[in-house]
Amino acid sequence: MQENDWDTLLTEVNVATMKAGGEAYGGIENAALAIRDGNIAWVGRATDLPRHSASETRSLGGRWLTPALIDCHTHLVFGGNRAAEFEQRLHGASYEEIARAGGGIMSTVAATRNAGEEALLELSGRRLKVLKREGVGTVEIKSGYGLDLDTELSMLRTARSLGERFGVTVKTTFLGAHTVPVEFEGRAGDYIDYLCDTVLPAAVEQDLVDAVDGYCESIAFTPRQIAQVFECAASFDLPVKLHADQLSDAGGAELAAQFHALSADHLEYAPDSGLRLLAGAGTVAVLLPGAYLVLRETRPPPVQRLRELNVPIAIATDCNPGTSPVCSIRATMMLAGTLFRLTPEECLAGVTREAARALGLTDRGTLAPGKRADIAIWNVGHPRELSYWLGLNELEDLLIGGEPLTGATPE
Repeated sequence: MQENDWDTLLTEVNVATMKAGGEAYGGIENAALAIRDGNIAWVGRATDLPRHSASETRSLGGRWLTPALIDCHTHLVFGGNRAAEFEQRLHGASYEEIARAGGGIMSTVAATRNAGEEALLELSGRRLKVLKREGVGTVEIKSGYGLDLDTELSMLRTARSLGERFGVTVKTTFLGAHTVPVEFEGRAGDYIDYLCDTVLPAAVEQDLVDAVDGYCESIAFTPRQIAQVFECAASFDLPVKLHADQLSDAGGAELAAQFHALSADHLEYAPDSGLRLLAGAGTVAVLLPGAYLVLRETRPPPVQRLRELNVPIAIATDCNPGTSPVCSIRATMMLAGTLFRLTPEECLAGVTREAARALGLTDRGTLAPGKRADIAIWNVGHPRELSYWLGLNELEDLLIGGEPLTGATPE
């Protein structure tokens, strides 16, 4: 094989490489992109195309290429839904009233515990299918609606199975420290011990965990309790992520920085001191406009300060049944622009380059030689349109490892 022998050559394309610096969107117009062995072998202007041979050449008529999108924060696996509670809230019931009546997160825990693994796979697959059809090639999925050994493991197994079934990369995150289950009511410390002594070790033994998350908030766990979970994660060489400072300044940003977390997510109430620590730790800020919208929050995350401190900004759906019933990464991009004033380029970077960083992935997120050929092909005039439309899907094709992913495009 000669140096420039390629499996696939994409011609008559424009490429948003999403490489930082340089042209907006890392854009290359009138370009070509070559794929070999599932990776990008060459990308550049068509006029600079070296002498080559390719097994297949696809002329795409001026379509735009971007990295396949990445949803870096989801709770995609769960049983049931909370549409009835959504309706109750719109009729004036408070979250506290619903929770006291047996609703809230505990209703999802009950539904998830009662669902069989096949049912969880079917329900979650519907949600993942929507994301894939919008160009998502990598998705993070958290546990945290089991809160016991058997169901947490079942959720994580389901997440692994989803990746195999749908041909996308699934990164699993253990979120046992989501809330205190009823059987440990009033004994949060004992529950944290149970997670560290029993549940997380079992999940690691079965190779079900890629990262560990926690919910640091006044209604959930203290920084000290989450630190215990993170120390347990470190003993297994697992990276950590954190639900931080969503509802109050609970010390989440500082805790995330202390443990060099891959990401700190939400951050609406993070103080400036915590943001500066995140910048020093290289932690990615993951913003979740779906939850902000559904909860009708009024305090947005400190986007301008994150920019000033050069903290990387990713965005994600936060797909979950309670606070962000959102299964659209494209809608999330539009909401991030409208609600948080992110630019269209920041929105696209937030679901490609920076989302990859939030998952600790270095082999994707930009279109460059040596990166995985996870590529979304769009029928748009400019990549800014991807953060503009709400409800219009311009995805033409999705390549994973250079191969078209059957069923990616809308039917």
